[in-house]
Amino acid sequence: MSPPKYRGALTGGFDICVSFGILVANLVNYGTQKIKAGWGWRISLSLAAIPAVLLFIGVLFLPETPTSIILRRGGNLDDARRVLQKIRGTKNVEKELEDLATATTKATKAAKEQRPFRRIFQRNYRPHLVMALFLPFFQQVTGINAVNFYAPVMFRTIGQKESASLMSAVITRCISLSCTVVASLGLVDRLGRRPLFLTGGLVMFVAHVLLAGLLAANLHDHGTVRTGIAYLVLIILCLFVGSYGWSWGPLAWLVTSEIFPLEIRSAGQSIQVAVNFLSTFAVAQSVLEMLCGLKFGTFFLFAGFVLLMTSFVYFLVPETKGVPLDQMVSVWNQHWYWKRYAPGGGGDEEKDIEQRKKEKAADVLLSAE
Repeated sequence: MSPPKYRGALTGGFDICVSFGILVANLVNYGTQKIKAGWGWRISLSLAAIPAVLLFIGVLFLPETPTSIILRRGGNLDDARRVLQKIRGTKNVEKELEDLATATTKATKAAKEQRPFRRIFQRNYRPHLVMALFLPFFQQVTGINAVNFYAPVMFRTIGQKESASLMSAVITRCISLSCTVVASLGLVDRLGRRPLFLTGGLVMFVAHVLLAGLLAANLHDHGTVRTGIAYLVLIILCLFVGSYGWSWGPLAWLVTSEIFPLEIRSAGQSIQVAVNFLSTFAVAQSVLEMLCGLKFGTFFLFAGFVLLMTSFVYFLVPETKGVPLDQMVSVWNQHWYWKRYAPGGGGDEEKDIEQRKKEKAADVLLSAE
């Protein structure tokens, strides 16, 4: 529903809210850790019911999108028009409504011919499938959830007291939220997706290498470091979460929300979310074992993943800034690699078809002779 000009900012609001929620959770943990007799963690967990109830109530008042109305109500344009007018704040929505209706009709016809989960595995949807699999996976192996989930444990490991470790987690989250807000509201629709991806990846790589080297040189068997080193670790982690906040945090969700055509959008988004949650689970379950076994090597491992994903973005992720969703196919047609899969992109499939036609014509001539 977002206009192309503001799509990055509006979609980035999702990650802003996630970061804000994590910050609130960190503040709650900091406030409840002083409650004695084992009630602190119980109160902290119980308070999580409040946003859950608010979310449930909010969903009851959430309107359907115009596309959903057309799909689910047999092409009811009147209801779709009213919702679209409310969203855009103007009565002049006929052109956009016509485009939506046309795209929805094509998608419905395509879905009847073949289900989205089968269609997405076809050759011409190969770029979309690759993005649905790798962008959410790479987002998690940046190591961000090692910090989100276990930052207080890390700070306790290097010798900070419980209160100081929880406050350090609050500080890193404030930095992450600030960078996410600046990127989502001020930069993503101005600079584009790729520059933020690439700069964020490079800074995260440097931060991981610095952190691993610092811990390797200073964290010995006694498990603590000097106060100055602990502050330096905090600064490097702030650099890491800040660079994630302006790059992979909002952009992995944004790009995957832009690239899927309507006929495979449900399948693509489902695969993307499933991979994201599975990767989150894998990182959450393994990171403590990695820290105990690999120690500082854990951050070298994350640095390797960040270098790999930055190369992936540089070579394979196209720029989608300002491109209307119904024209996104042109992005793949013009990409140096993906054009071989995209319809009308002059790819290998079209060459194969042309070659088969020539061979068939040659066979006909030979048989005639």
